[in-house]
Amino acid sequence: MNFKGKTALITGSTRGIGRAIAVEFAKAGADVVITGRDRKVAESLAKSIEVDYGVKAFGVNLDLSGDITNSINEIFNLTNNKIDILVNNAGITKDTLFIRMKQEDWDAVINTNLTGTFKVTQAVVKNMIKQRYGRVINISSIIGFIGNIGQVNYSTTKAGLIGFTKSLAKEVASRNITVNAVAPGFIETDMTETLPADIKEGYLKQIPLGRFGKPEDVANVVLFLASELADYITGEVIHVNGGMY
Repeated sequence: MNFKGKTALITGSTRGIGRAIAVEFAKAGADVVITGRDRKVAESLAKSIEVDYGVKAFGVNLDLSGDITNSINEIFNLTNNKIDILVNNAGITKDTLFIRMKQEDWDAVINTNLTGTFKVTQAVVKNMIKQRYGRVINISSIIGFIGNIGQVNYSTTKAGLIGFTKSLAKEVASRNITVNAVAPGFIETDMTETLPADIKEGYLKQIPLGRFGKPEDVANVVLFLASELADYITGEVIHVNGGMY
């Protein structure tokens, strides 16, 4: 999979799955836009990617919970209005039992995970339509399919991304734009590292392959969906969970 000449924008890519996706795209020759809520971290990672892989990399502050106009304009200026691949990875959690969930906990997760994805995608897809080419990959979650105690808000957004994916895929297919989703299972990241040992053991018993996933396991599927190998795939969801679901 060779992505030389392509530019990939990965939201929420300063750590975890998003970082792995950005690094794998860079390894494959793509220029990458790293985004996060901390500009310094995004810029630092972008510099190290440029040094390590010899591609162009840009670090941009992007907070999906607010107005993203300035950030999007900056991204287009840096890339000369050329975004070939968009990976909607950014997301947050505000976990608590439903009967204790405050509306601000609900609103925060919906605004970032769903509305934020809508805002970024709408801005980028307009450009993809002009290019008559684009690849959009949305990062959903196994939780959007099986649910989870204490994650009604998060589960709702990850299930919502599936409808978003399937509908948008039909709207933009005639412009040579594909839209797909990846649904990771239990992946070893900073977020999952803090879970208690007994909780981790309980999850591990549910995984037929007998191990937790690595961010690169998800990144490899994202690269496949963005590549020429997946030119005839759109509106699909690929699960990456070791057989857990």
